Amino acid sequence: MLFLHRTDAGERLAEALRHLRGEDPVVLGLPRGGVPVAFRVARALGAPLDVIVVRKLGVPYHRELGFGAIGEGGVRVVNEGIVRSSRVRPQDLAAVEHAEEAELARQARRFRGERPRVALAGRTVIVVDDGIATGSTAAAACEVVRAQGAARVVLAVPVAPPDAVARLRTAADEVVCLSAPHAFRAVGEWYEDFSQTPDEEVVALLARAAAPPGADVRATAVEVDAGGLALAGDLALPEGAGAVVVFAHGSGSSRRSPRNRAVAADLNRAGLGTLLFDLLTPAEEADRANVFAIEPLAARLTEATRWLRLRVPLPIGYFGASTGAAAALWAAAEAAEAPDGDADAGIGAVVSRGGRPDLAGPRLAAVRAPTLLVVGSRDTTVLDLNRGAQRALRCENRLEIVPGATHLFEEPGALDEVAALARDWFARHLVR
Repeated sequence: MLFLHRTDAGERLAEALRHLRGEDPVVLGLPRGGVPVAFRVARALGAPLDVIVVRKLGVPYHRELGFGAIGEGGVRVVNEGIVRSSRVRPQDLAAVEHAEEAELARQARRFRGERPRVALAGRTVIVVDDGIATGSTAAAACEVVRAQGAARVVLAVPVAPPDAVARLRTAADEVVCLSAPHAFRAVGEWYEDFSQTPDEEVVALLARAAAPPGADVRATAVEVDAGGLALAGDLALPEGAGAVVVFAHGSGSSRRSPRNRAVAADLNRAGLGTLLFDLLTPAEEADRANVFAIEPLAARLTEATRWLRLRVPLPIGYFGASTGAAAALWAAAEAAEAPDGDADAGIGAVVSRGGRPDLAGPRLAAVRAPTLLVVGSRDTTVLDLNRGAQRALRCENRLEIVPGATHLFEEPGALDEVAALARDWFARHLVR
């Protein structure tokens, strides 16, 4: 495998595109899998991100044979030679185009909402996908982008077969491909994780990229009822939020932790709600033993989750740090075993940041929520404990190691990496 996942591919592709930073480019991702890759490229280049929605026009009796493509703004690219040789009636070709126009409009509204398209006229435009098989869609995208006024078109992909790369050099002014292996059969073979990118992830990434700097969501102070105990919390709900992430920190500092608040702000910008609250009262936190009392912490988290469900009817996930990660996994296991009549009690996804999931040992095998464990490469003791906990998990899971990071992720860019990993995980597994 060349790439761990699309985020990894995007970061590596961005390095190969840094020479374009001075050209003030626009980055366009081909949906759906190309958008997570494009997001990383746009972020690294400081460029605006948009989605490029194109629809190939296939000959009615042979849909694989494209006679053209259409794009937003009424752009229409047609190969008149194929139209003539196909000998298909004009009204049949028109019917194909009409159907594809409707689907193009639907996809554009789904991904972008009410936001206008990023203007391309006179700009250098980088078209990004997660890989190329035949290249027909990428070629159509390049043609559409050029027809929309781009001054220069760059096609950028992590992997593609050599023959496709050669053909695409006629469609784009520049092709950047990190690897063109001769033994190529499918794009997914070159990724460790090539799971499908849901529409919701595309929507969240585009919304996050479009948010102006400082467009943070204002949090509201709340009192969380955890089984009769009132705990101070901050609830932030972006407009149109698709889910809520509950933060759990074993030391009781979840609400005030600058690291948790930074991650929460990043999730808010991506359209996810957040609840930060203290699992322990100040008096309880004074007794260090309470920080490691995983079962009682998990019970309190379960009660707080029940309180939240009564107020916010959205899917819920957990973000746990330190011993709070163990409490989150324990509570997720309890939710998975809820009676069938309580189907909404389930937890949609769990992320652990530098956590101690090993402390949930007796309950790890019962967790059903997709779980992401994030650990710094220099946090060696905790990394070993996470590897052991991962072996005990029976749900979908992944261990992400942030290079050069220590336990608190204080190194430059380390916490940003945690936030990006968490956002992608929740967007993929939590948002309906």
